Amino acid sequence: MMGWTDRHARFFLRLMTQQALLYTEMVTSGAVLHGDHNYLLKYHAAEHPLALQLGGSDPAELAECTQIAEQWGFDEVNLNVGCPSDRVQSGRFGACLMAEPALVADCIAAMNARVEIPVTVKCRIGIDDMDDYIGLEHFVETVAAAGCDTFIVHARKAWLKGLSPKQNREIPPLRYEDVYRLKARHPDLTIVINGGVKTQEQIGQHLQQLDGVMLGREAYHNPFILAEVDQRYYAATADIVSREQVVAQLLEYVDAELLAGTRLHSITRHLHGLFAGCAGARSWRRELSTSAHCDDADSAIIARALRGIRTCL
Repeated sequence: MMGWTDRHARFFLRLMTQQALLYTEMVTSGAVLHGDHNYLLKYHAAEHPLALQLGGSDPAELAECTQIAEQWGFDEVNLNVGCPSDRVQSGRFGACLMAEPALVADCIAAMNARVEIPVTVKCRIGIDDMDDYIGLEHFVETVAAAGCDTFIVHARKAWLKGLSPKQNREIPPLRYEDVYRLKARHPDLTIVINGGVKTQEQIGQHLQQLDGVMLGREAYHNPFILAEVDQRYYAATADIVSREQVVAQLLEYVDAELLAGTRLHSITRHLHGLFAGCAGARSWRRELSTSAHCDDADSAIIARALRGIRTCL
């Protein structure tokens, strides 16, 4: 979710679920080691539980980054072995590492040796012609032997040549049965599924066989799907928050960020899907899109956009 799940998006999503684990954008090990930590790793305390997702393939570098993540208070570090972009491949991380399970195992062992927080892996079911179930199981078994007990599996393979990242999210068919089989054969591992999940009913079906479900694009484009998560899956007893309550809670955050120098558009660009399915949703998106870029834009624009909402299904 590079370019999407920044700290403003995560704070916004946290207003709808207090329990679901949130993930940062993928940050490369080189960026963490040589970049501005305050820019790359900053987050609001309300975002917990929060995982830092790393991209890299050098065990020593990743171990140092994982230690930095623990020092910054992250609750988990996730190694991305699933991103198929050309830029990621040229840096020898992401999905191309599924062809090197021994190297990924070395990375996990080095990372685990430096921290107490969990270190997890996000992967695909395969890449290119290495896409049969046996290859997936070999990868998982090799990495698990190095101390990883949690795998988030995108149930599509990735074509590293010939498909764009967007096409790799849509064209390779979903093979949920491979992920189910992996869990059945390795009940001691925590297996979380990702890919193509759009409804609460689908989430419930997956949870009958697996330990968790990761939402990516759906949570971003239809964020209110998260509003029922705590009550459905974490036995929370509080009332489900309304969209209007989410906006009201967000305004205080927006005002504080504007005082700190944040541009309003940096926050509102993440809000467009909040009223998906509601009468007036187009007006909401239009107001945010056209007004939030202005130099003097403030939280009153969000309140004004809200007045265009009539009813929600």
